[in-house]
Amino acid sequence: MRALVGGKGADWILENRDLPEQLGAVRVQVMAAGLNRADLYALEGSYTANSQGEGPFVAGMEVAGIVESSSLLAPHLPVGTRVMGITIGAFADYALCHPRMLVPIPDHLGFEAAASLPVGLITEHDALVTQAGFTAGDTVLIVGGTSAIGLIGIQLAKALGAGTVIATTTSDHKRAALLEAGADIAVNTATEDLADVVLAATDGTGVTITLDHVGGDLFLQLPAATAIGGTITSIGRLAGAVTTLDLDTVAFRRQRLLGTTFSIRTRTELGDVVAALADRVLPAVAAGKIVPKLDSVHPVDDAVTAARRLRDNGATGKVVLSFADAHTGPAPTPGPVANLFGGITQIGYVVRDIEALG
Repeated sequence: MRALVGGKGADWILENRDLPEQLGAVRVQVMAAGLNRADLYALEGSYTANSQGEGPFVAGMEVAGIVESSSLLAPHLPVGTRVMGITIGAFADYALCHPRMLVPIPDHLGFEAAASLPVGLITEHDALVTQAGFTAGDTVLIVGGTSAIGLIGIQLAKALGAGTVIATTTSDHKRAALLEAGADIAVNTATEDLADVVLAATDGTGVTITLDHVGGDLFLQLPAATAIGGTITSIGRLAGAVTTLDLDTVAFRRQRLLGTTFSIRTRTELGDVVAALADRVLPAVAAGKIVPKLDSVHPVDDAVTAARRLRDNGATGKVVLSFADAHTGPAPTPGPVANLFGGITQIGYVVRDIEALG
């Protein structure tokens, strides 16, 4: 199979590799894979997930495709099921996936659209609901709203019953994308004072929850834009990890500051994050209330251009790699590990081995 390998230079290297096998894993024919900032950070060596080993690695973490080899741990995902999810090694013709990290793709979505959803859904739902304690009627500020994840966050907040949703950009020509995603108010932080706009839109109180994907100098304005007793959740640091903060404002307004990342979470924790989507988020996707926003789709041999588009902040929505051309013929014969699945009776071995799966 083809695989994009990191850890060998400034860009991914396209190599031929053996098909991956792992007892207990679901092997997926990768039809499309989404690019994320973390993929770029991993390429430059500043981000390493818990399950990533030393040395060169097959890149990618967001996958959409077809189950090619099933698992005893996933009877609900038989061979042929269209799935999307997160894993390690998504930028390849085939990827191994932990059963708990996959969910079925809604019938109306194609693979490229599906590949743009998993990271955004789990990131924004975890930050908004699990961490910040969102309830219907809350007002929400999405800082960095034109990022692929931010656009999902806007739609998610609206689908879950948010009141006013305010989102930011640094470009007037991207305002339309925020409004199309469902934001009530779009703010250009390059030309407008964020706190002034938010306070004017919320009768002077500020929003109850702020989700920040930007960090950097803009973070200083967030406490003034967030309500008394409100919550600010730091998700991304597109403008840098270092900021200044007026602690008096945080203290006087009795606010909570939270930080979140998935890089250090265990397989069990990540499985719980994916499982949390089941009740309300996945039904909202199936009902068309959360719609993927595709920026561009690139063939795997054009991955350097795809990475450059994300790195240069040129994208509005998701940049996706297509692997569909590898699966126009019959699937390869499953290897010896996959053939073992039908005869395994000691399920404990499967559970043990899958804990090592990335």
